[in-house]
Amino acid sequence: SFYTRRCITEDPSWSLVTVPHLTELCLQHIAHNFEQNPILNYLLPEHQNKVVDRLSTSLPLTVTANIVSHEDYWKRCCMERWQVCDVSNYGDSWKRMFLERHLENILKFFIPNTTDPKQVLELIPLCKGYVRKLEIDQFLPPLQAYQKEESDDLSDTEDDAEVGEVYTHHYDLKDLITALPHLEELHLIYGVKSCGMNFEWSLFNFTELDCSNLAAGVKMCRNLKVFKLTRSKVDDDKIKLLARNLQNHPCLLELDLSHNLIRDHGAQALGKLISHSKLETLDLCNNQICHLGAQALAQGLAESSTLTSLNLRLNFVGDKGGEAIGHALLTNTSLKSLHLGSNNLSEPTAAVFSQVLAQNTTLTSINFSCNHLGLDGGKQLLEGLANNKTLTELDLRHTEVEQETDFLIHKIVWANREAVRLGSL
Repeated sequence: SFYTRRCITEDPSWSLVTVPHLTELCLQHIAHNFEQNPILNYLLPEHQNKVVDRLSTSLPLTVTANIVSHEDYWKRCCMERWQVCDVSNYGDSWKRMFLERHLENILKFFIPNTTDPKQVLELIPLCKGYVRKLEIDQFLPPLQAYQKEESDDLSDTEDDAEVGEVYTHHYDLKDLITALPHLEELHLIYGVKSCGMNFEWSLFNFTELDCSNLAAGVKMCRNLKVFKLTRSKVDDDKIKLLARNLQNHPCLLELDLSHNLIRDHGAQALGKLISHSKLETLDLCNNQICHLGAQALAQGLAESSTLTSLNLRLNFVGDKGGEAIGHALLTNTSLKSLHLGSNNLSEPTAAVFSQVLAQNTTLTSINFSCNHLGLDGGKQLLEGLANNKTLTELDLRHTEVEQETDFLIHKIVWANREAVRLGSL
């Protein structure tokens, strides 16, 4: 018997589809040479998507910012650069997140007299359509060595104090923020986050020049709704200047000046601002406001028709200040939330607020925690609440109120809260 043996040799890598489509080759070429020739808008939508999927996230913003609007690309850019990316904080826009955070980063590490200001100004045409909020939690001062060299060069006739002031000021935001037409929120902290062993109080100075530049800039930000300037050692003189520039601002709704050094004169300027603006929320937590400042704020409240929330926690308003605010609330019909925690308040303030609770129909939340209202103070608040249907929160922790009184007050407030909840259903 005779066998024939057939050998079939196969090339496992051989395929009919050896050459990619010409379209594919063109798209690869476009993606590869995108920096030199960014022709995206001439392509069909499905071809645009293929090119964008292949684009490198390290392309310069001058190329991508005004051409690439595909969210997938900006999502890749964000995810590769930052560990935490919550897009819901940026109106669900990855592109907005990338441009805002990129700009914030440059500002946080900007060193006056060293960093080229063009680095910031060049970004304006690229990001101005997207930036709505800026949160800058540190401002670096000029380099000390640089400072000394510069001051040596200056003529001896100049005043030393003036020289010091000029060279410790921080980046001037004015040109930037006035060029961002959609800017609605600005959160600033003048300080240095991780100075390590180089700690000096001078690193945390918010200078007069910083203040006048910022005040002029904020005044011109006509769409600004929220302005926060916290933990920046802002004193009375600086607040007066800022308040003057914010008067009659067309859009400003929220002002947060917590953790600063504001005293009575500053509070007087803010009292005037309350009645000359559309302000709805004012946060003055942890400042140094005493009764005169509180009286000025009370006068602003009496004249204001827009303020809905006032936070004076951790100040020193005392009973004279507390009573003044209470009297203002007998006529004010806009305020809904008031925080007077830790303010050295006692029974006389509670007596006035007993009247407020009996008459006022707009207040929904009052915080008296950490004051010395005492047994009588508690009883007076309870009397005032007898027919109140609007108050849904009353914080009386650490106020030395009798336990039974506290229980009865809590019962009334809870019933009001339930009524509101059922009403909204």
